[in-house]
Amino acid sequence: MRNLTLKHFKTVQAIIMCGKIVSAAKMLGLSPPALTIQLRQVEEEFQLALFDRTSDGMRPTAAGLAFVETAQAIDEHLGLLEDKMDAIKGVRTGSLRLGVVSTAKYFAPRLMAAFMKDHPDIDMRLAIGNRAQTIDNLRNHDIDIALMGRPAKEVPVRASVFGDHPLVIIAPPDHPLVAARDISKERIAEEHFLIREPGSGTRISLEIFLSDVPGRIDDLGVEMASNETIKQAVMAGLGIAFISAHTIAAETEAGRLVILDVVGMPIRRQWFSVMRTDHAISPAMATFNDFLMRKGATYLPLFGKLYPDKAG
Repeated sequence: MRNLTLKHFKTVQAIIMCGKIVSAAKMLGLSPPALTIQLRQVEEEFQLALFDRTSDGMRPTAAGLAFVETAQAIDEHLGLLEDKMDAIKGVRTGSLRLGVVSTAKYFAPRLMAAFMKDHPDIDMRLAIGNRAQTIDNLRNHDIDIALMGRPAKEVPVRASVFGDHPLVIIAPPDHPLVAARDISKERIAEEHFLIREPGSGTRISLEIFLSDVPGRIDDLGVEMASNETIKQAVMAGLGIAFISAHTIAAETEAGRLVILDVVGMPIRRQWFSVMRTDHAISPAMATFNDFLMRKGATYLPLFGKLYPDKAG
């Protein structure tokens, strides 16, 4: 190991990324023979082949995959070291990769704008995906912090609450149940639901809510790929939906959607800031997480005004 340098790690990473010696050499600004020599030095150091040479290119062996995993960890720690050195020098810079579940995209830009106003030298990147995609991003170290309604169990994480997350049932304004109050779970279960894909946070919560209605979750409803599609379908009269109240502020204010007054609703969940426990916390991550704990809830859409007024 003493004979290895960062150049050797970069060499293996480039070969895995490009799949061919010539392409990897071009990426690194080296000649193919020079790159081949560096690869040979690594393989001689461990007495293992890092790649199988095939007609389709270079395919990493188990040793090659283990080596590049360590290379990626080194890159990550070098980036954190740079952030820490900047923090010691008093330079409030750094980078932050934020991942949010699709429901959070309705308030994440406001959070980011407020944070970046106070910290203009912190470079932020946003990744939006469903719950499974966001968990994969955490698993693969593609994001530093995730905003989600239920902390991931698939990877080791630390989670902190930064705000309430109410879930409600919506209908078009001309739906027969709009004027009803205290609608029972059994009655609402008779309706046609528009739902998200399996594994989504809102679908899991709906399944739990309806689990004691015999046979109801066996045929839950029509799956749709996004909250936007569901909202449009509800407005078109195709059914009702169980959805985050934070996604419907504009539509309820405009009278295009109505929240039904169902017993046991709203279901109040919470929003979490989630980080891997095995991910070193950079100054940028710590600063953003502190911002979330202090001010995050103030950037969530107001919910109280959306719910039916029982005084009427």
